[in-house]
Amino acid sequence: MNRWTVITIAIAALFAVPVLVILAHIFVPAGDVWKHLASTLLASYVTNSLLLMIGVGTGTLIIGVGTAWLVTMCRFPGAKLFEWCLLLPMAMPAYVIAYTYTGLLDAAGPVQETIRALSGLEIGQYWFPEIRNLPGAMTMMTLVLYPYVYLLSRAAFLEQSICVLEVSRTLGRTPWQGFRSVALPLARPAIATGVVLALMETLNDFGTVQYFAVDTFTTGIFRTWYGLGEPAAAAQLAAMLMIFVLLLILGERLSRGQGRTHHTTQRYRSISGYQLRGLRKGLAITACILPVLLGFFIPAGTLLSWSLETADTMVDRHFFELAFNSFTLAATAAVLAAAIATVMAYGLRLRPTPLTKAAARLASMGYAIPGAVIAVGILIPFSWLDGTINDWSRATLNVEPGLIFSGTIVAVIFAYLVRFLAVSFNAVEASLAKITPNMDDAARTLGKKPGQILLRTHFPIMSGTLLTAGLLVFVDVMKELPATLILRPFNFDTLAIRTYQLASDERLADASSAALAIVVVGIIPVVLLSLAIARSRPGSSRIGSPTESRE
Repeated sequence: MNRWTVITIAIAALFAVPVLVILAHIFVPAGDVWKHLASTLLASYVTNSLLLMIGVGTGTLIIGVGTAWLVTMCRFPGAKLFEWCLLLPMAMPAYVIAYTYTGLLDAAGPVQETIRALSGLEIGQYWFPEIRNLPGAMTMMTLVLYPYVYLLSRAAFLEQSICVLEVSRTLGRTPWQGFRSVALPLARPAIATGVVLALMETLNDFGTVQYFAVDTFTTGIFRTWYGLGEPAAAAQLAAMLMIFVLLLILGERLSRGQGRTHHTTQRYRSISGYQLRGLRKGLAITACILPVLLGFFIPAGTLLSWSLETADTMVDRHFFELAFNSFTLAATAAVLAAAIATVMAYGLRLRPTPLTKAAARLASMGYAIPGAVIAVGILIPFSWLDGTINDWSRATLNVEPGLIFSGTIVAVIFAYLVRFLAVSFNAVEASLAKITPNMDDAARTLGKKPGQILLRTHFPIMSGTLLTAGLLVFVDVMKELPATLILRPFNFDTLAIRTYQLASDERLADASSAALAIVVVGIIPVVLLSLAIARSRPGSSRIGSPTESRE
C-alpha cells in the first residue's frame, strides 16, 4: 500500500467520523426527552418533511422538465435567452426568497397596501393567501430548486440520439407523444437525479421552514439541541434525518431496476425543432418567464430596492466585518476542498483498487447529508475531545486551554469540507480522467515521482477545473446556514447568519444588504453553467430547420 493510498483512506476515515457518530446514536438508549419527542413532535417532523418532499419534488419535476424540453426542442422568441436565464434562481437561497416574499405579501407589504388603496377595504375585510405555512415553504423551495432538474433534464435531452426522435416523427407521433413515449423515458435517470438533488436540499433547509413555522427534522434538531439542551436526542433526530436521505438515494437507485438506456448511434447532427405559433408560442414564453420572474427578478429587485433604502444604516463597518468573515471562511474551505480533492483523485488514479474507490466515495458522500446532521456529528466528538484535553491539561499542567476544536473556526471549516468536498472531488476526478496515462508514463521514464508529476504535469492542465471547483465550493459555503449556525464561535457572524437573525426579528428590509451580497456571489455558478451551455454539443443544442408543431 503506497503513500497516496494511505492518504486517501485516512481522509475518508476522518470525513466519515460525523456520519459514524450520528449512526452510533441510533443504538443509544432513549431518554425521557426522546420519549417526549416521540409522543408529541416526531409525527409532525416526519409528516411535514414528507409533505415538503412531495410538494417540492412535484413542483421541480414539472417546471424543470417542462422548461428544459421547451428550450431544447421548440422554437419561439427568447428560447436562447431562456436557456441560461432559467438557471438564475440557483443564485437565490431558499431562505432569502422566503424572507423577500414575506415582506412583499404580508399585511404591511406593498401588495396588500395596493389592494387596500384600490378597493378601500381594511385589513381583515378581504381574503389574502397566507404564505408562512407548509404550501408557502413548498412554493419558495420549488422556485429556487427547479434548476437542478432543468439543468440535468436539458443535458439529457441534448444527448439523446436524434435518430430515435426522427423515427418517432416518421411513425406519425405528435410532439407531445414523442416527448412522453420517447424523450422522457430516455431522460428518466437524469431527471430522477435532479429531483433527488432538489429533495436533498429540501431536507437540508433550515431558514425557510423555521421562518415559516413548519416543523421538520432540521428545526427539531435545533430546538432539541439549543432549546432542550439534549445533544443525544438531537443526534437521534439527526440519525433519522440521515436515514431519510439514504432511503431517498436507495429508492432512486432501486427505481431504475434492471432497465438501461443506451444510444445506439453517433449521428448527432442538427435536428429540426418544433416551431411554436400563436397560443402555443405565448404559453411557451409564459412557462419559461414565470419561473425566472418569480424565482429571481422579483426577489432580487425587491432586495435591491430595500438595500438602497437601508444602505445608510446597514452598510457600515459591521457589514464589512461580516463580509470579511464570510469570504475568509468560504475562501479557506474552497482552497482546502480543492487541495484535498486533488490528492484523493490522484491517489485513486494511481491505485484504482476497490479499497481506494470505496474510500473516495465515502469521503465525498457528505453532500448527501444535511448540514445540521453534519454539524451535530462534528460537535459531539469535538466537544468530547475538548473536554478530554482540558481535563488532562488541568490535572497535569494546572492549565485549562478552553475550546480548541468545538466552538472554533476549525469545526466550521471541517463541516464545510465534509459537506462540500464532493463538489470539488467530482470536478477534479473528471478532469484527471481526461489526461492520458501516457503523460504519467513519460514523466516516470524521466525519473519524476508521483508528487512531481501531479504538480508539474497535471496541475497546469487542471488549473481551470480547480478554479471552477473552488468557486463552486466558495458559493456553497457563502449560502450555508444550518452548519454555520450550530458550529460558529461565540459572537462570530457571517452574512448568512446576519440575514437569518435580522429576518427572525422581522427586520426584513435591514436584512436585504447581506442577503443581496449572498445572491450576487451566487450568480457565479450561474455564469459558469451558462458558459458550459454555450459550449454544448453543436448540432443539438441549437435546433435546425423548424418543423411546424402539430399539437
